[in-house]
Amino acid sequence: MDNKTAVGKRIWITIILFGLFGQLAWMIENMYFNLFLYNTISGDPNAIASMVAASAITATLTTILMGALSDRVSKRKLFISVGYILWGLVTLSFAFVSVENMAKIFKGGNIVLITVLVVIIMDCIMTFFGSMANDGAFNAWVTDSTNHHNRGKVEGVIAMLPLVAMLIIFGGFDIMVQQDNWPLFFMVSGGLISLGGVIGIFLIKESNVQKSQTSYWSTLTYGFKPKTIVSHQKLYIYLIGLAVFGIAVQVYMPYFIIYIQRYLGIDSYAILLGIVLILASVVSVVVSRFMKAHNKNRFFVPGVVIMAVGLILLFVTRKPLLVGISGTIMMSGNLVLTTVLNVKVRDHTPLDKVGHFQGIRMIFSVMIPMIIGPFIGAKVITNSGVFYEDLGVIKPVPTPGIFIASAIVVILTLVPVWFAIRQERKGVKEQNG
Repeated sequence: MDNKTAVGKRIWITIILFGLFGQLAWMIENMYFNLFLYNTISGDPNAIASMVAASAITATLTTILMGALSDRVSKRKLFISVGYILWGLVTLSFAFVSVENMAKIFKGGNIVLITVLVVIIMDCIMTFFGSMANDGAFNAWVTDSTNHHNRGKVEGVIAMLPLVAMLIIFGGFDIMVQQDNWPLFFMVSGGLISLGGVIGIFLIKESNVQKSQTSYWSTLTYGFKPKTIVSHQKLYIYLIGLAVFGIAVQVYMPYFIIYIQRYLGIDSYAILLGIVLILASVVSVVVSRFMKAHNKNRFFVPGVVIMAVGLILLFVTRKPLLVGISGTIMMSGNLVLTTVLNVKVRDHTPLDKVGHFQGIRMIFSVMIPMIIGPFIGAKVITNSGVFYEDLGVIKPVPTPGIFIASAIVVILTLVPVWFAIRQERKGVKEQNG
């Protein structure tokens, strides 16, 4: 096998295992925390949007600070292992959060609002450890351990891991949610995440980190300097593309399970989504095998078109079979775009600032999308006029309009991508004289 494209077994095991443990944690936060908040505390979609936005800001700031620190100390393993252990422990602590328990602690006042605030604060604490471990250190470790020849294959597998995590959650954890046994759900999932950190102590091999030669402050501010942006134009344009794509995903994602449950009336959503995720994962693996160093740009337009078509089909379909087909098409396009955008960002990341640029990437891939996207979705939902009553509480229901809004945004991804590809071609012409 070509040494340029080969990825060692230990590296593959680490990528798959820690990528999976990380995605289990993020899937629980990004989808089930929203459901937990909606079903047990408050049905206000703006409460969900606020939690998502606060978490995104925390994740971004953490990744910037801790990513730069991992560059300075030239270590990734410590941040990954300790971070995963603490990440799991905070997730486990959500087992003890409820309106009833908060009423015992806080006498008087709006207990529902207080509980929402407690959940948001705890979510931010959990996000701090998760971003330190996964976004700041693990993602940097992956970039350290790969190159532009094999990143297409590696990123294709990484893009598939959120779907595998969802399958595991649906198959092994969702029954607890269906039974409203949230304490057991958080205890088991939090324990698994912490177990991942313990395994990391023995499994992870420290990557070949190119230590930053500048001070911590210089490393911390490097990516925000105008001269850095000018000298790495292609990277920042691809990051803008990643932000637009992320906004499109966040328009519908926080409300997706609620939509299936409450609007479509499909209680067995775990089976439906499981089939969608399996089929989309197969597409991701197949596509990533064809993604080489020289042909990555060819995957942008098909990815956008396939995802937009899938979103439009989700807007018009109602029957479970047709929803499953539409969801598979949408997720297939989603995975193609996720893979190629992240590969291009890794390819253009300076090797001596890999940890720092995970924070810059988080601004575009997490903070901006999670601040803008969920509020677009919430606006569509609250203006739809569809509600249901739960124990005397009127709750707005997510409607198909969120998919049309998402489709419009994802098409806009092609604008920054076109500019980035144009810059790349210009650079090639200048090199060739």
